Amino acid sequence: MAGTDRRRRRASGGPAIILVEPQLGENIGAAVRAMYNCGLTDLRLVKPRDGWPNKKAIAMASGADVVLDQARLFERAEDAVADLRHVYATTARDRFMVKRVLTPRRAAAEMRSFASAGEASGVLFGPERTGLVNDHVALADAVLTVPLNPAFSSLNLAQAVLLVGYEWFTAGDETPGAHLPTGHSAPATKEELLRFFGHFEEELDRSGFLRTRDKRPGMIRNLRNLFQRAEPTAQELRTLHGIITAFVGPRRRKVEPAAKRAVRPSTGSG
Repeated sequence: MAGTDRRRRRASGGPAIILVEPQLGENIGAAVRAMYNCGLTDLRLVKPRDGWPNKKAIAMASGADVVLDQARLFERAEDAVADLRHVYATTARDRFMVKRVLTPRRAAAEMRSFASAGEASGVLFGPERTGLVNDHVALADAVLTVPLNPAFSSLNLAQAVLLVGYEWFTAGDETPGAHLPTGHSAPATKEELLRFFGHFEEELDRSGFLRTRDKRPGMIRNLRNLFQRAEPTAQELRTLHGIITAFVGPRRRKVEPAAKRAVRPSTGSG
């Protein structure tokens, strides 16, 4: 449908659209058009298969140059979500993780509420052929799924982006700020959460808790999901860092080799 009028006010902003390892340039370009149809301009690309910039993507995104011009390239999904407070992962499959499952409409209402509180959100989309892997889904606070024909619910990349973008756009700016932070500490960003996970998992490795190699990935994902459901603030994460440090300090001193301990001088008379 034709409907471009460059004289009218341009909508922009909205949640970040994060394409993880997209495969075809044409699909990226079509997703970019869908983004701009809905006033979304924050495009983040994680390891696009055919490199970036991509001539086929540029041609397919004709007219949405503003999105392409400010697109950002990342090596890892963790880096792409680091500055966000809320992340949604799109998937049509049950990942057997304890996460909230939302429709695009419900997620859009939440993201509007977060935006009114100054909290950045983003939506992860996986490769066209396989979708997101479990480690990428584990980065998210909630799973976003579209209720469609159970026998044929697969969407191409641009369709999925358009559905999410449309719900965001039609949600408008009237959603009340139900998620305004209270107290003096803002909700933790993904970068702060990932830094905490790194600290926590390092000490779990040292203690031997994660010693079973084949179970380790699933255990880590479960622990990360647990803390993300709690939606900790930056101050709460600093407290958790301190608790971990306090717990491991005495343990390290206890296992310190006797040869490294200071030898007290004798007080006998000889």
